[in-house]
Amino acid sequence: MSVSTHVLDSVTGHPATGVAVALYAGDEQLATGATDADGRCRLAEGDTGAGVHRLVFGTGAWFAGQGRETFYPEVVLTFTVREPADHHHVPLLLSPFAYSTYRGS
Repeated sequence: MSVSTHVLDSVTGHPATGVAVALYAGDEQLATGATDADGRCRLAEGDTGAGVHRLVFGTGAWFAGQGRETFYPEVVLTFTVREPADHHHVPLLLSPFAYSTYRGS
């Protein structure tokens, strides 16, 4: 299974560069990373197994680094992997007081 994400600052319309991201399966941390200049981060290549996984985004630190306040110190996106061989792309559309996500491709 491969896992990637893409974070877009929906207020500015630009990629969110430097957002810390961690991937978990249950309580086990599988990978960490940060979004690149295009707001993208690839966290896993290969089989991490089926089941519930979480992406944890360090949004509070990212907003603070820009001198901006946020209601969300972190965003946690929980998803179920049913097909471990598939690629799982989980984007985050982010603003200081709201966020949304979807299953990407």
